Amino acid sequence: MGDMLNTAVSGLLAFQQELDTTSNNISNANTPGYSRETTDLVSVPGPYIGDLSVGDGVQVSSVQRVYDQTVASQVVAATSAYNQLNTFSTQAAAVDNLLGSTTGGLSSQLQSLVTALQTVANSPTSSASRQAFLSQAQQLVSSLQNDDSSLQSLGSQTNTQLTSDASEVTSLGQSIATLNQQIMADTSQSTQAPGSLLDQRDQLINQLATYANVTTTQESDGTVNVYIGSGQTLVTGTTAASLTAIPNAYDPSQEDLALSSPAGPIDVTQQISGGTLGGLLQFRSQMLDPAANSLGQIAVVLSDAMNTQNESGLDQSGNLGGAIFAVGAPNVLPDSANTGNATVSATVSNANALTADNYILSYNGANWILSNASSGASVTMTGNGTAANPFVADGLSLVVGAGAQAGDSYQIEPTSGAVAGMQVVMTDPSQLAAAAPLLTAAASTNTGTASIDQGSVATNGTWVRGNYTLSFTGPAAYQITNSAGTVVQNGAYTAGAPITFNGITVAVSGAPAAGDSFSINDNASGTGDNRNLTAMAGLLDQSLIGGTTSINSAVNEMVTNIGIQTSQAQSGSTAQQAVLTDASNAQQSVSGVNLDEEAANLVQYQQAYQAAAQVINVSSTLFQSLITAVQSSAQS
Repeated sequence: MGDMLNTAVSGLLAFQQELDTTSNNISNANTPGYSRETTDLVSVPGPYIGDLSVGDGVQVSSVQRVYDQTVASQVVAATSAYNQLNTFSTQAAAVDNLLGSTTGGLSSQLQSLVTALQTVANSPTSSASRQAFLSQAQQLVSSLQNDDSSLQSLGSQTNTQLTSDASEVTSLGQSIATLNQQIMADTSQSTQAPGSLLDQRDQLINQLATYANVTTTQESDGTVNVYIGSGQTLVTGTTAASLTAIPNAYDPSQEDLALSSPAGPIDVTQQISGGTLGGLLQFRSQMLDPAANSLGQIAVVLSDAMNTQNESGLDQSGNLGGAIFAVGAPNVLPDSANTGNATVSATVSNANALTADNYILSYNGANWILSNASSGASVTMTGNGTAANPFVADGLSLVVGAGAQAGDSYQIEPTSGAVAGMQVVMTDPSQLAAAAPLLTAAASTNTGTASIDQGSVATNGTWVRGNYTLSFTGPAAYQITNSAGTVVQNGAYTAGAPITFNGITVAVSGAPAAGDSFSINDNASGTGDNRNLTAMAGLLDQSLIGGTTSINSAVNEMVTNIGIQTSQAQSGSTAQQAVLTDASNAQQSVSGVNLDEEAANLVQYQQAYQAAAQVINVSSTLFQSLITAVQSSAQS
């Protein structure tokens, strides 16, 4: 009966533990990150009685946390991937809405500028139409600057969010390190750590994954080491590093990310991926900065082309026109770690050769090296970097001073500041050069098949104004004389080849006959001429950018690319959300609490508990019966 009683008591204790475990599961059914627990029971072997052995009851071997590391890792990875795509798509949509507008956007502003030019071309002497053009030019500048300012605001918001998210990562890392300490202490005192602490730690790791890609390694003492991005250590055992936002080495207005270390902060910006941090950094590098640079490139090319064309024509006073626009100069930003004191300046030498990229100019102690800031690819330079012979590359002229030390570097931003510094510098509408500078015509007595173009003049002050005659002394020889009959130039004729003299360039094509002549006259009195404005109106459709892309096409390509990137990010975000939902459901099916199942377990364990109690009751009755029988025997 003693064995019977002990066996029943062991059952009572075991079933009570199962009831406690089930009760705890039910209580935490809605607790985020909770993993359900199960009670493991083992039979207690009994002593041998002869050749037989009857069990001596049951005991609790452990309370197990129902957990699958593979499924949990899938949730962490999916969380990180979804938050990166969702963050990128949200930020990209703001740029898409800003630049993709079909009404009042950059494309419509450019078209309005062309329309204003065409209006002046239809009535070159109209002061009202000329003033309307200048007003439209100012509207274009304002539109570009509003877009640029909005992009800068998005950059400031990105900086703020990076700072906030970095702080959250630091806080989560410290909390994980604290839990590691508690888990290590509990593990050293028992065979396993409390499931609640493990759940809390996993929940923190899941939260961390919303900010960055997360990987972990398990140590034998129960702690986990946590790595973010491409493997940067955030938590080692009970020690956590701090993730902070720091000013970019070249541009203090841009925040980068650094992890603390005994040697000081380590810049990990390029190594951070996944989560909101990865999404913000991806947005900045792949959309925000390129969009701002592209706007600047368009502003520079547009300004240069229109200025050059206006300077090639004659205004209402009969003088060569001047500049219409001015733009901000390229930015040169020294590395904060530079030890030398060399000065570097950059100017635009060929606007059409500019790209929307930034560059790094570095000094290795002997030579200057130029590379693309994004790809790291080497960029070929000509020249020696002096004012007389500057480095020239991708439309830039770079002049470097003395005092550079090995390892010094500078970030060159050809177009990032162009829009902010853009302005309409023409204030007098009469200075708009509507007329072409020359009037060229073939003599009525020509017998050959040659023709002459309208010609052009140099804008560097070398044009000697006057009326000239180009005459052919033979089919392959020409002579140029001025209005006084003085010979200015003799030369050999090649069909289509430019003929340049006194700052004038003309081209003759076809086959001239001996005695044929062409007049090349100053168009100073051509007040009704609109040829230069017509040429100016067509600039937006010429292949000016890189010799292959027009300004209109560049604007359309920029807007289209932003739209495609935004759409792809939104589709990716939706797809990744489905992946995350599936992973979370899979984890819930393994570790989540099923109230129906727990209710059934509750009934089962309750009945088992009651049965064990009944065994105790039977044992008590038998014991009382035995006592009574012994007492009766003794009395008799």
